[in-house]
Amino acid sequence: MSIRFQALRGMATEQRMEPVAALRIRVFRDWPYLYEGSLEFERKYLATFALCNASFVVLAWDGEQCVGATTALPLANTQAEVRAPFEQAGMDIHQVLYFGESVVLSSHRGQGIGLHFFAAREAHAQALGLRQCAFCAVDRPVDHPLRPAHYVPNDAFWQRRGYTRHPELVSTFSWQDVDQAAATPHALTYWLKTL
Repeated sequence: MSIRFQALRGMATEQRMEPVAALRIRVFRDWPYLYEGSLEFERKYLATFALCNASFVVLAWDGEQCVGATTALPLANTQAEVRAPFEQAGMDIHQVLYFGESVVLSSHRGQGIGLHFFAAREAHAQALGLRQCAFCAVDRPVDHPLRPAHYVPNDAFWQRRGYTRHPELVSTFSWQDVDQAAATPHALTYWLKTL
């Protein structure tokens, strides 16, 4: 299988947000996010990246099919809910690149796409002169009824990339879970790496 990567920056990201939206809805529907997404919300959320000159999007293509996508932008350009825990901790938000998401179809995992995404985003951070990279991951109880029996979290993969979980840095976002009738709040904890 031959994967082709397409990197876009700033306003150029707008032209490829539909595949990113579709992948977010599809991949985040699974554990641990259980996200009951909508294109309307996705378009609003992803518009932030097109408005920032320093944003970064990488798409992974298998032929004509988009099988993976990742986004990043300076933390200072994110919404208040993302910046808040860093500001409250007294951290310099102007030195951090925030990774929005990294989504890969299950059929294409384990082929190096995630590794490429991390390397590309970190290179983008360095090109911008930023000193840290950060992303957040949802916190779910181990006894959650929808947790798959053989689920393996990504923690070890992230740690091998040099990222450390920071339980003192938490944001809360609301979305509708696939088994719920309405949106509920979810805690997401940040992982950081100093470049």
